[in-house]
Amino acid sequence: MKKIVIVGGGTGTYAVTNVLIGHQYDVTKIVTVFDSGGSTGRLRDEFGFLPIGDLRQSLAALATDNGQSWIRDLLLYRFEKGQGLEGHNLGNLILTALQDMTGSTPKALEIASSIFRLKGTIYPVTTGDSQLITTYEDGSQVKSEHELDEMKNGGKRIKKISLSQNCEIYSKAKEALMTADFIIFGPGDLYASILPNLIVGGIKETLQASQAKLIYITNLMTRYTQTHGFSAMDHISEVEKYAGKYMDYVFVNSGEISPEISQKYEKFHEFPVKDDLKNVSTRTIIRGDFASSVEVAKSKADELPRSLMRHDQAKLAKALLEILE
Repeated sequence: MKKIVIVGGGTGTYAVTNVLIGHQYDVTKIVTVFDSGGSTGRLRDEFGFLPIGDLRQSLAALATDNGQSWIRDLLLYRFEKGQGLEGHNLGNLILTALQDMTGSTPKALEIASSIFRLKGTIYPVTTGDSQLITTYEDGSQVKSEHELDEMKNGGKRIKKISLSQNCEIYSKAKEALMTADFIIFGPGDLYASILPNLIVGGIKETLQASQAKLIYITNLMTRYTQTHGFSAMDHISEVEKYAGKYMDYVFVNSGEISPEISQKYEKFHEFPVKDDLKNVSTRTIIRGDFASSVEVAKSKADELPRSLMRHDQAKLAKALLEILE
């Protein structure tokens, strides 16, 4: 059975995970633990545990529900009323309770995997506690992942990201990367969900030593507060710079984005990622109409910015499986 590792977090990798768990693969997700906003941030401040928002998204993606959506809906459910509960995500509360009971994030995930009968494995990229620091080309800095998406920072070019405290890669995450056949990066927020995994101590060396084929799935749209004006090559160059290694395969959308969805993105200065990979020979470029035309609904109690659109699972599955097989 081929071993596939997905590196990333948030809602972006949800479609990729759903594609893979329907086939005979050994799937592992390695997820960033530097969230600081919304329900996750509140729980992190109150309990002092590692943030679990992206871990919860991964739980929902890997959960087995025998054709029903109740388990996933439960893990993703967000309270829209209730004193103290409004804005909180039920999956976050469950994982926080398990952390409190076990005193360990990996142990909490192990128990949650058993309870929800996961079709794969989830590891935090590190068990160290740290905050994301973003440094812009103008010399300014913001601390915490939540501050990264403040609109006041929109349009500014990011020079680098780093951590407030040095953290080492979790041993089981390292083992998964070393034994993988394929490692998939993205899609997802470049500087909040993907690259934070790659600044953890030891991960670049692990990727360089791994014999796995590397796949990067380019985002559909730019992000005003992170990747304003970024082309496909800009995205790839950043991932490769932090990974210390070229991607073997790159997926990029060649289809049109729905005009209705595009107009909503334009209000926030966000636009389709331009394909400027015509003369790239060092990587295999996979083009396709990967954008879903279905707009994603957002909970009224969710205070964080979310994407309105995802990759089309069926179209992505067809192209991805051709590579994996």
